Amino acid sequence: MTPILLAIALLLFVTLGYASVCVASPFGNCRKCNGFGFAMTTDRKGKPKRGKNCRRCKGHGKRIRVGRWLYNRAARTYRQGTR
Repeated sequence: MTPILLAIALLLFVTLGYASVCVASPFGNCRKCNGFGFAMTTDRKGKPKRGKNCRRCKGHGKRIRVGRWLYNRAARTYRQGTR
C-alpha cells in the first residue's frame, strides 16, 4: 500500500470515528471545569471547597462537541434554504 493511500485510509478512519462519537454522545465534559460545573478551589488550610459556577458551561458541566456544532449549523442552514 502506498503511503498516500495509507494516509487517506487513516484520515478517513479518524474522521468516521469522530463522527460516530458525535452521534453517540453529542455533549462532552467542559474543558475548564472538567465536567464538575464549578471550579474546585482550596482554602488556606488546603481543604477543597466548591467555587463559583463555571462561566464557560454556565454550571452544567457539559459542552457541545465541535463536530456536532458543525452538523447542527449545516442542518439549520439546509432547512432554512429549502423553505
